[in-house]
Amino acid sequence: MLNRLRGAMTRIFTPVADALLRLGVSPDAVTITGTVVVVVAALWAFPTGHLLAGTLVITVFVLTDSLDGVMARRAGRSGPWGAFLDSTLDRFGDAAIFGGLVLWFFGDGDDRLTATLALACLILGSVVPYARARAEGLGMTASGGIAERADRLLLVLTATAFVGFGLPVVVLTVVLALLALASAITVVQRMAMVRRQARALVAADGTTGPAAPDARPGGAEGTVA
Repeated sequence: MLNRLRGAMTRIFTPVADALLRLGVSPDAVTITGTVVVVVAALWAFPTGHLLAGTLVITVFVLTDSLDGVMARRAGRSGPWGAFLDSTLDRFGDAAIFGGLVLWFFGDGDDRLTATLALACLILGSVVPYARARAEGLGMTASGGIAERADRLLLVLTATAFVGFGLPVVVLTVVLALLALASAITVVQRMAMVRRQARALVAADGTTGPAAPDARPGGAEGTVA
């Protein structure tokens, strides 16, 4: 959903990106700063019950996820390092947001169902990008699905802000339940994509798929994934 707004976001952020580049700020610095602020805000504001304030701060700095990309393109510095850094630090931000909610609702928030659903979103939200990365490491693709990162963040931050504003916690509980379900479906969708591609490779060349040492039991990544 939000990915379709990238063109509009680029137009909005282009003047800001140009101004930061003139000041000598690098895209990497924006990526790192945004992640640090999101992590600190999520792990301080949410566990202490400041749901609305935390959401507002996080939302502002989550937008740097688009800003750094615009800066890199304007500076002609787009490349694999920036993509790797951005994707890796995204995992920290996502984990902190859902982890902060887990801490609050298992603690003073006193709602074990909501805490459990937030934990489920945290776990499944890490599997979704891993499935894509693992597929790409094997020479296949596994993108898309009904619960991409931007959509998950939009929904959880909106619901958290509403609860912080005074709405009943059940609003967030329902949203987290739907997000956990959507994330699980997305994982299955991506697994199905890879299975179809793997079968096509077998049919095309009669092998068992791309030759990758870590794809076998006991391989390099098989021990840590």
